[in-house]
Amino acid sequence: MATSSLSSDDRLPAYVRLRDTLTARIAAGEWTPDAPIPSEMRLAKEYGLSVGTVRKGVDGLVDEGLLERRQGSGTYVRAPSFDATLFRFFQLREADGSQLAIPSSQLIVRVAAKAPEEAADALGTDRVIKTLRLRSLSDLPVLYEEIYVPADRFEGFVELPAGSFGPLLYPLYFEHFGVLVKRAIDDLSFGKASETVAQRLRLSAGDPMAVIRRTAFDLEDKPVEWRIAHGSAAQFRYRSEIS
Repeated sequence: MATSSLSSDDRLPAYVRLRDTLTARIAAGEWTPDAPIPSEMRLAKEYGLSVGTVRKGVDGLVDEGLLERRQGSGTYVRAPSFDATLFRFFQLREADGSQLAIPSSQLIVRVAAKAPEEAADALGTDRVIKTLRLRSLSDLPVLYEEIYVPADRFEGFVELPAGSFGPLLYPLYFEHFGVLVKRAIDDLSFGKASETVAQRLRLSAGDPMAVIRRTAFDLEDKPVEWRIAHGSAAQFRYRSEIS
């Protein structure tokens, strides 16, 4: 006998309703990437469904990138990590041609602030936490970022110990605030380095810049982060294969 009910419109197929229900439980922080979600058999018993129906619902979340299956271990919430993808635009290499090391991050500022107009428009609020961050490869500064998140979704962000921060922010958003980034939109343009950006990136004011504006969204498609990243246009690379 089922102990839990499915959410959403009961006119929808059961596997769709299960997918929506599991998404809500993930968004509520019930499961984390550190431990597997309940087995398909257990979920089938909990919701009074066939194992096949449960598997179809779980497959949908795997296809969406929200869950991942680990051979011999189970099914896990997928740890969000694609805030590293900004580096795809800056394919720097060592002198011998090998790929540079894993990006490092230096937090410069973390403070409650009033958002600039562009960030406020993207997030729907001007009450934000502002973070300034410098990202480097092999001690070479590559990206200077301004990052804004809604203050009401990230209460306590400013007070987090510095040791809580690794090179990626999205796993931290989920672990500490239950905010799971599902997707992000990057808009690319070009400009010139300001005095501040130039100083941080060891460039000259007015040097050409690649500018990437990103808006990130949670499971309910609400904006949870807006950032603007600056990198040297001389190091910028973009490649697209069309077939």
